[in-house]
Amino acid sequence: MAENDHFVALSECHFMNPQTMEELSYYPGMPRWWDSVNGVMRAWADRDLTAEDAEWPAPVAEELIKHMDIAEVDVCFCLREGMMDVSGQTAPLSTNGFMMQQIAPYPERMYLECMVGPIIRRGVEHAIWELEYMVKECNAKLCKVYAPEDLGGLDDRRLWPFYEKACELDIALTVHTGMSYVVPQPSCHTHPDRLDQVLLDFPELKIIAYHMGWPHTEELIGLAGKHTNLYLSMSGIIGWYARSPYRGYHAIGTALQWVEPHKIVMGLDLTFDDMKRVVDWVRTLQIPEELREQYGYLEITEDMRKGFLGTNLARLAKIEPNKRV
Repeated sequence: MAENDHFVALSECHFMNPQTMEELSYYPGMPRWWDSVNGVMRAWADRDLTAEDAEWPAPVAEELIKHMDIAEVDVCFCLREGMMDVSGQTAPLSTNGFMMQQIAPYPERMYLECMVGPIIRRGVEHAIWELEYMVKECNAKLCKVYAPEDLGGLDDRRLWPFYEKACELDIALTVHTGMSYVVPQPSCHTHPDRLDQVLLDFPELKIIAYHMGWPHTEELIGLAGKHTNLYLSMSGIIGWYARSPYRGYHAIGTALQWVEPHKIVMGLDLTFDDMKRVVDWVRTLQIPEELREQYGYLEITEDMRKGFLGTNLARLAKIEPNKRV
């Protein structure tokens, strides 16, 4: 029986500013965006966020902490939502400043995962300045790179000075990989192959690839076997794995044939009330014996679960993996 007292840490816990959401609600891009978000939630969580009777926690810190306690999650890395293109570049759905105000009452439970993009669109020099400020003055532990809303892909060489600064600051970048799930954003900017040249030129850069690169998961796994500092995150797609477990068994089993267990981490990117469901799935994760025999997958050990649940991410974010709950 798996232990239930491991340190648990989740990245990509999105907050949205309720006032901003209300102010931007009249833009036609907003309902289109929500419809596409709903498509993801249908697969990952089997729920319809746009239904009239839909209930889900507000994406703010006061609600997050409730579900962290219910799920016995020790630490969350909290992330703003950009999506300025939904309103014609009028405003992001939340800001780094909003995030810092939200997490301030919960020190050692909530940490800042900053996002300073769209990097090329706003001007690389401005993104570099804010990244350095977020790390040195605001204790940001991770930085998200979200290329779908930017002017170029992850291997656009205009991003090279930004990657150089991330190496200098020694901060891990969390990176959206795979298809873009929402409109009006293209998927071509975030194919996992776009990370290859980045990591060839910046071998010391730590990249945590979100969503297991779906639907290009095996290509991302191969790249993680090739590049020492490329890590695989189950953020978001963990909801799909938990409700469709054989999909998860194959993805995780394949990953463990290519990379060491310390290179697989957790994340959320789901509504906060999905937290317990997905964390509990990893707490008891085991690949069925039939698949281990047929595909040569490894048995999941307690040490592997411990790493997946939190210690692997804690090491990358440079925090102590001490129990908080």
